[in-house]
Order: sequence, then structure tokens, then C-alpha cells
Amino acid sequence: MASQSHGIQQLLTAEKRAAEKVSDARKRKARRLKQAKEEAQDEIEKYRLERERQFREFEAKHMGSKEDVAARIEADAKVKIEEMNKAVSMHKDTIMLKVLDLVCDIKPELHKNYRFEV
Repeated sequence: MASQSHGIQQLLTAEKRAAEKVSDARKRKARRLKQAKEEAQDEIEKYRLERERQFREFEAKHMGSKEDVAARIEADAKVKIEEMNKAVSMHKDTIMLKVLDLVCDIKPELHKNYRFEV
């Protein structure tokens, strides 16, 4: 019975060591997965930053900077406003006279659809 007890004890000890090894292996695997995930995140971030830099270079090369675009838009707007102001000042007197003529020269007459019945 003693040898059986000793064999069982050895089996239990071996089983415990095996469980510890499996547990350690799982922990190492979890650490390695976590490390791989962090490395992948770092790579993704580096790639994203590189692509953003390339895009900014492309944008600056082909479109100019945002300040240049804004300045160009503002200059165009000023030119158009100036043109409109010139057109208004040129035609203002004529239009005012036409409006005054329409308002002041009243010609009372019956509308063509008016029916007079007796």
C-alpha cells in the first residue's frame, strides 16, 4: 500500500508540475500576444503618420497652403464686390428714375378682365 501511495503522490506532483507549466505557457502566450498587439499598434501609428505627412506634402505641392487658398478666395471676392459696386454706381441713377416714373405716373384704367354689369 505504501508503494501505491508513493506512486499516487508522484502522479499528483507530476500533475501539479504539468499544470504549472501549462499555466506558465499560457501566461507567456498572453504576454507575447499583448506585446505583438502593441507592436502592431506602433506600426499602424507610424504608417498613419507617414501617410499624413505624404498627404500634406502632396496637398502643398498641388494646391498650395491653406493660407494661399484663403488669400486667393478673399482677393477674388474683393474684385467681384468692386465690380458690383461699379455696376451699381453706373446704373443707380437710371434705375432710380425708372422706379420714380413707375410710382409717380399713375394711369388709372380698368383691368381687362373687369366686367361691368348693369
